Amino acid sequence: MNRRPLAWLDEELQTLDQLELRRHLRTHQGPQTAELSVDGRALINFGGNDYLGLAADPRVAAAASAAIKQEGWGSGASPLVTGHGASHAALEAALAKLEGTEAALLFSSGFAANVGTITALAGKGDVIFSDAKNHASIIDGVRLCGARPQIYQHLDVDHLEKLIAQASAFRRRFIATDTLFSMDGDFAPLVELCDLAERYDATVIVDEAHATGVFGQQGRGLCEHLGVEDRVDVRIGTLSKALGGHGGFVVGSQALIDWLLNRARSYVFSTAAPMAASAAMIAALQIVHDEPERRRTLLERAANLRSTLRSQGWQVGGESQIIPILLGQPEPTMQASHRLREQGLFVPGIRPPSVPSGESLLRISLSYAHTEEHLARLIAALDELRRQPLR
Repeated sequence: MNRRPLAWLDEELQTLDQLELRRHLRTHQGPQTAELSVDGRALINFGGNDYLGLAADPRVAAAASAAIKQEGWGSGASPLVTGHGASHAALEAALAKLEGTEAALLFSSGFAANVGTITALAGKGDVIFSDAKNHASIIDGVRLCGARPQIYQHLDVDHLEKLIAQASAFRRRFIATDTLFSMDGDFAPLVELCDLAERYDATVIVDEAHATGVFGQQGRGLCEHLGVEDRVDVRIGTLSKALGGHGGFVVGSQALIDWLLNRARSYVFSTAAPMAASAAMIAALQIVHDEPERRRTLLERAANLRSTLRSQGWQVGGESQIIPILLGQPEPTMQASHRLREQGLFVPGIRPPSVPSGESLLRISLSYAHTEEHLARLIAALDELRRQPLR
């Protein structure tokens, strides 16, 4: 008997192919920098999240190497058993100092930080309001936590207020949002969200994943940039974007951190990250502190690039180092990405489910490591692409 219970996958994958929605892994050689060899081809990398150019910084690598010699590689256990090492504790202290909070807690990834935090705080009898374009990790936390999910239209404070005004019967109310949205490159209206939270007795949970290290005088993120740090109750971030490493974190009151290390399942039941990874991130935080010109230069270049692309006639969104070119449908989006790749530029095409249907886009991610020559090549290639019709 030829039993094939997963035979249906072949047809489903063919459907993804027909719709230009099937993903494939790429393999790059060498360090993550502004120039990569991807599947054996040299490309200028406009697809990564290494916003400050720290992923391959020799000072960060040296810190990791030194820690490996002293502490080894694997942590060997979950943090609450024997996995929490001296480098972990030192990084948590450094994060709390950077963010100006009482305490910090490390997670194995930003995804784990969002899911673990939301499910530890919200539950049955509660309601949680989530922006329609939140990251998948927030969405999954909202789905799993047991609270009543309420999705408000992207950045629409009026819609949120209509929903939250009807939620007085719930035990607790939560508002969850990205601060800088990873595909659109736009900002959450944090001041207005905090106003609503105070008016309706809600707890604000934000994910600063793409803003940490880039925005704010000290590089704390958009909460610092917009002056709402003391009004946001729970701040989540990642080490894998501007800091060039791996992992996630939560900062806040000591009571919050104590609760999470007892109740966040993605923390309690995950092996702690390698201690050397934490040592590397301590070095990265020091660079963020010592070299603020990295984020200033990055944001200046992003503003100039957005202006130039708009003058070429592209529909460009965002107000950050993430610059989306809106094309609408998957087919022309992937065709544009392929043409740019042929010219030595890696600019990923973003399709559903990463973005809503009808909102496919090219996502340009700028890094401090990009040179003026890199940007000039991108601008010239996009100008040429604009003159050629996309099907």
